[in-house]
Amino acid sequence: MRSGTLQVPGATLYYEVSGAGPVLLLLPGSGGDAAVFDPILEPLAQHFSVVTIDPRGYSRSVLEPGPPADIEVEVQSEDAHMLLEHLTPAGEDAYVFGGSGGAVVALDLLARHPQRLRLVIAHEPPSFGVLPDAAEHKAFVDEVYELFETEGLAAAGARFLEGIGGGVRVPDAAQLSPRAAAMIERLHANAPRNMRHELRTITSHVPDVAALEPVTDRLVLGAGRESRGKLPYRPAQTLAERLNIPLTEFPGGHSGFTDAPDEFVQLMLELLLAARVN
Repeated sequence: MRSGTLQVPGATLYYEVSGAGPVLLLLPGSGGDAAVFDPILEPLAQHFSVVTIDPRGYSRSVLEPGPPADIEVEVQSEDAHMLLEHLTPAGEDAYVFGGSGGAVVALDLLARHPQRLRLVIAHEPPSFGVLPDAAEHKAFVDEVYELFETEGLAAAGARFLEGIGGGVRVPDAAQLSPRAAAMIERLHANAPRNMRHELRTITSHVPDVAALEPVTDRLVLGAGRESRGKLPYRPAQTLAERLNIPLTEFPGGHSGFTDAPDEFVQLMLELLLAARVN
């Protein structure tokens, strides 16, 4: 594994690269960083140059000095685009996987910059704004935000998990490797910024369906089998229906690549390798 940084407008992005082959960019959920994908990294790196990233303002990706600001989806997708342009050899296509908030970013990236993307897998994007009862879910997210500001992170996090029906498993710190333990410390440090500056922008974002319609052959919308009937499943299902493409079910729940990594990565590879030969 090697690491590097890339200067982008307003920030310096930290990224890691493992393996060899076509570029595969993995985008973590809101508040996550490059190491969240460690459970599925090795099998992917046997076929791809796997790029993992700390999104701007989180962990080791540092913002330029200035007043705190909300983290816009469009800014994150431009960051991803610039990183892909930096790392993808001329004339080659890239692949993208995004989970949770990273899936929202991946959809925006495909809508804005489809030219060199061979396949985008968006797993459970929390785009609550696409749902017919979007107003109800906006009120829920606003409630979580107000709880954060008045009662703190623990109360807000508990209410959010309750509202989405769970599905996010917390690892046992005593069983973690030193690298994973360091990641957990970073994620805890990231959480306040996520609550204050990203939760509302990510969940209210509505993907550009009109821009995605011509490139659905490069898109897989995924949801976890254990998420059926829960809020995180519904946006992917709704978007798949609007785009007239199948919804692909993955093992596990919202955090499937960490709670069922072997089965999850097997399906990922099937999809990625099929796109690579077509």
